[in-house]
Amino acid sequence: MKCPYCTFGESKVIDSRPTDENERIRRRRECLGCGKRFTTYEVVESVPLVVVKKDNSREEFDRSKLMRGLLRACEKRPVSLEQLEAVVERIENKLYASADREIDSSVIGELAMEELRSIDEVAYVRFASVYRQFKDINTFMNELRKLLGEA
Repeated sequence: MKCPYCTFGESKVIDSRPTDENERIRRRRECLGCGKRFTTYEVVESVPLVVVKKDNSREEFDRSKLMRGLLRACEKRPVSLEQLEAVVERIENKLYASADREIDSSVIGELAMEELRSIDEVAYVRFASVYRQFKDINTFMNELRKLLGEA
């Protein structure tokens, strides 16, 4: 670790403790060159999730994009923002728990539909109609029949 005062390359750790959120380690260091003290923070580097889209293009997973899609499906429905935050959190946890760092967008869509089905059936059908790209009323009705058959 370079000293921010003299740029000497070596220092010793004097004190080490977790931050309040337990997400980082705060380290108090002393430069072996000039003797001044400084603080560093250590965080776990996370490997980003990459979403493989239908056209085989790739982009980094963006939880806000997932949230926007869910919000659109739940517009004017009795679904709270807290419920949607929990849905996004559960989906994100499942994605990070998988061994794969590249996830097909279809997996994310299926997880979202599974979550919406249990929260609000109208939001589920709205999301499914966009996600599955219903071509006509018959496709839409088939999805409704499946939903009614499960109820």
